[in-house]
Amino acid sequence: MRILKIQTLRGPNYWSIRRHKLILMRLDLEDLAEQPTDQIPGFYEGLVETLPSLESHFCSPGCRGGFLMRVREGTMMGHVVEHIALELQELAGMSVGFGRTRETSTPGVYQVVFDYEDEQAGRYAGRAAVRMCQSIVEQGRYPQAELEQDLQDLKELYRDAALGPSTEAIVEEAAAKGIPWMNLGARFLIQLGYGANQKRVQATMSDRTGILGVELACDKESTKRILGNAGVPVPQGTTISYLDELEDAIASVGGYPIVIKPLDGNHGRGITIDIRTWEEAEAAYDAAKEVSRAVIVERYYVGRDHRVLVVDGKVVAVAERVPAHVVGDGESTIEQLIEETNQDPNRGEGHDNVLTKIQLDRTSFPLLERQGYTLDTVLTEGEVCYLRATANLSTGGIAVDRTDDIHPENAWLAQRVAKIVGLDITGIDIVTSDISRPLRETEGVIVEVNAAPGFRMHVAPSRGIPRNVAGAVLDMLFPPGTPSRIPIIALTGTNGKTTTTRLTAHLIKQSGKVVGYTTTDGTYIGDYLVEPGDNTGPQSAQLILQDPTVEVAVLESARGGILRSGLAFDASDIGVVLNVAADHLGIGDIDTLEQMAHLKSVVAEAVQPNGYAVLNADDPLTAEMRDRVKSKLAWFSMSPDNPVVREHTQQGGLAAVYENGYLSILQGDWTLRIEQAANVPLTMGGRAPFMIANALAASLAAYAYGVQIEQIRAGLATFRASSSQTPGRMNLFNLGEYHALVDYAHNPHSYEALGGFVRNWTAGERIGVIGGPGDRRDEDFIILGKLSAEIFDRIIIKEDDDNRGRPRGDAAELISKGIMQVKSDCRYEIVLDETTAINTGLDTASNGSLVVILPESVSRAISLIQARNPLSDNSLQPPSVAAQDSPTGIVSSVNQI
Repeated sequence: MRILKIQTLRGPNYWSIRRHKLILMRLDLEDLAEQPTDQIPGFYEGLVETLPSLESHFCSPGCRGGFLMRVREGTMMGHVVEHIALELQELAGMSVGFGRTRETSTPGVYQVVFDYEDEQAGRYAGRAAVRMCQSIVEQGRYPQAELEQDLQDLKELYRDAALGPSTEAIVEEAAAKGIPWMNLGARFLIQLGYGANQKRVQATMSDRTGILGVELACDKESTKRILGNAGVPVPQGTTISYLDELEDAIASVGGYPIVIKPLDGNHGRGITIDIRTWEEAEAAYDAAKEVSRAVIVERYYVGRDHRVLVVDGKVVAVAERVPAHVVGDGESTIEQLIEETNQDPNRGEGHDNVLTKIQLDRTSFPLLERQGYTLDTVLTEGEVCYLRATANLSTGGIAVDRTDDIHPENAWLAQRVAKIVGLDITGIDIVTSDISRPLRETEGVIVEVNAAPGFRMHVAPSRGIPRNVAGAVLDMLFPPGTPSRIPIIALTGTNGKTTTTRLTAHLIKQSGKVVGYTTTDGTYIGDYLVEPGDNTGPQSAQLILQDPTVEVAVLESARGGILRSGLAFDASDIGVVLNVAADHLGIGDIDTLEQMAHLKSVVAEAVQPNGYAVLNADDPLTAEMRDRVKSKLAWFSMSPDNPVVREHTQQGGLAAVYENGYLSILQGDWTLRIEQAANVPLTMGGRAPFMIANALAASLAAYAYGVQIEQIRAGLATFRASSSQTPGRMNLFNLGEYHALVDYAHNPHSYEALGGFVRNWTAGERIGVIGGPGDRRDEDFIILGKLSAEIFDRIIIKEDDDNRGRPRGDAAELISKGIMQVKSDCRYEIVLDETTAINTGLDTASNGSLVVILPESVSRAISLIQARNPLSDNSLQPPSVAAQDSPTGIVSSVNQI
């Protein structure tokens, strides 16, 4: 077997709208292509011996053991790889379960799809599954040591990618509330929401957390001074910077016992409590000095350690933190009890798990000695031995929920402290013998105020009720009724995507919103180009969704991006599908029009239920998508008599049609006319049917979003198919004695649509400078030749600079073959270099001619024309085009570009 390609899908995709995290592996079975599992000696037995837990997989029989039943009866190896990849992740602690395997049009090559939680672990699991199958086929077994190594590697990958318990709690709560989130990949920043409605968190600090509050909380002595001045009970203490100040400092706080801790430490680092001798004090000073420039010496207050979590001025959780300890069983030594305790699967390294493994440090042994123990001591049953003086969970402590026990006065005091320090999310450490009594009665004190407090002790206490503290954070950042998303309008189709995307963005701008949009020629925010290039994939979409200035996103979504990575968002408000036609077939295992339609339907299916899927009622494959969408439907058509539109509007549905020369909105039994097509510059005076269809789709999407008809009308009047607004989309240049038209038509569908306009050019010769991308099928080039012969009087055949693996001249020969099949006396020549071909067409144009240039590089073609000083760019009423006033004439060409 051989893995040909592994892709990571991260959003709604070709394989699943609901499951956004999938690994897609293209697997060549090679010698195993004709060998189902029942024909491979010992394979079933070797697989069961290696992974007996596969018994839990149901598979198509729908019962426990169903998958192994399939293996015994005979199934292909791609299917086995799918299940093993899932099971390896499960055994490593990741919850996955969805998989799918399909053979491609290439015999023996399969697409294997399966869930992942961490993408690196998912990709590893796929490779390990192939290794395991290959080993069992060849040797009848997979070495246990290799399996153990695979599982260890998977666990490490999963652990390394983990967000941490506090961040994980926040993003899980965000997902539960329907708030999208994304990792920004810098300084552990997490974005919650989209665009202008986003909020950011870093662990448990939010973008509302004030820097002054954080700085104050990090300066323990200043915090204590401010709180003391406010009448808050705080420990008696002082700050020193040199060892020779220590003795006086101890005396100033009333002598032993004392606490020594770093001035600006956290997570319990460098803290020593209950110090009773000078030797202990010196060691504690050195430990604190390693962490901080200055050291705090405080009086030690006897009591239990509590963490009070305050969010947005309210106490949301209280936990008692118990230091790391073991409980005797009457048989085991303390050392053995520590080992046994650390075997708890809930204990991990650092903050990786609910609890942390107990590790002894320099403070542990004096503490053991003070209790009269050594590591070899056997504790009686129920006897408790404390191993750390501090109660931090990060040093092996446990947490007991006390939220319902805190006295109202103590809660009021904690909330007041949070306000005094100035933190929206804060952890307040209180030492008291009884949290259910006021501190003034127990001589309790507030020993510390913490910015970015950990949530682990509250969301997963060792004992007591877990508290949804992340919910309080989300309610603070997004109070009820506050949006977390921005409107997303996604557009796809074989032809017309870029023009319709740009026009839709332009129409929505009329409402005064800041629009971010992606197209094949760049990513834009407002009126400015952010990034040039073909930006129709998820990375460009994420740029828009991450930008805090964007109020509406309009995203062109091309087939390649959807196929390679899925959509960049979990759901859109409006999804527009313009058409489905033969283009890029045979690439990425999309071999038929039906598969292409399924791929493009992802945009329609990903619309949220109260949004709109805007579909082309004139395109049969697009119209069939109605059965797949879960949202409301809106149709556009070049004919008001389209039966799909008629039935839809009779039931009160929304549509846009071209009727009696007008672009109109229909809903129920009323018609709202937007504008005459002849007055819409994009339609070339109403003479470009495919542009009328594009304008209908954009107008309908804008109307469904909420743009007023007057604003849509104004937007249509100010948008032109010019080299500045829509480069490469019906850019008509007046060069005085002749005209030049630049368009990015590159497939049969777009050639046909363009032909509807070019055939009406009656003033002179129609010259085509044509070609097509090299990765298309041979039959596609022949069809381009046939169509060209029907459209143009004279043809210049060129090729792209990048032939995409096709031999130089091969595409041109196939196009010429198609020309000759239709018109054997057609005048054509082959000029492979695009620049030379364009100049040849322009140099040889006669008076009144139209030179139609279908370039690889739009910018180069426009530059060559601009160098000839055109009189205008996109004249609205080209005199050489015959008018088509009859809507019937336009309906005959419903294809779009």
